[in-house]
Amino acid sequence: MSRPNAPGYLVVFEGIDGAGKSTALQRLCLHAAQRGLPWVASAEPTRGMWGMKLRQSMAEGARLPLDKELEYFVRDRKEHYHEVVKPGLADGKVVILDRYYFSNAAYQGARGADPEQILTLNETYVPQPDLVLLLDFEPVGGFQRIKSRGDTPNSFEDINQLVEVRRIYSEIQRPYINKINAAQDMEIVWKACFDAFDAVVK
Repeated sequence: MSRPNAPGYLVVFEGIDGAGKSTALQRLCLHAAQRGLPWVASAEPTRGMWGMKLRQSMAEGARLPLDKELEYFVRDRKEHYHEVVKPGLADGKVVILDRYYFSNAAYQGARGADPEQILTLNETYVPQPDLVLLLDFEPVGGFQRIKSRGDTPNSFEDINQLVEVRRIYSEIQRPYINKINAAQDMEIVWKACFDAFDAVVK
């Protein structure tokens, strides 16, 4: 069966803030290295011009208008794809991302945008992943984790909004999405990520 991302693989971590994506991503990078697989890790929004505008709005608690927020994500993602994702895939690497366009469907969907429309739009200009690891976690627990690591929840992390974000994530239907219960012991979560990864990345 042909793979659109060949010779590389595109693997994405998704989930609400505090679900453990960043740590799981680091562990998966180590797992890939132990298997002798070349990899590159990145995150969205990026540290580029458009991504930093988004990050600034998060940090300052001043959300951009919905249409502008979506526009900046599109601009940031297009740059990210051409500068990081596409070259990595072309080099035969496993490209591992902390968030992708599914986050837009969930977070901007929680603001009133149409989640399926966001997914469809993004899939016209960037590739679909080979695997999405959706770490499912209850928002109150996510808040507790954010605060326990010494961080302050940003403007994307309102508890009521995260409830809606989680609901939207749960309703996204794509065959490559692997939903993992992130409330389990982290070693169990990591093993579930490794098993799903090993089943896809040959």
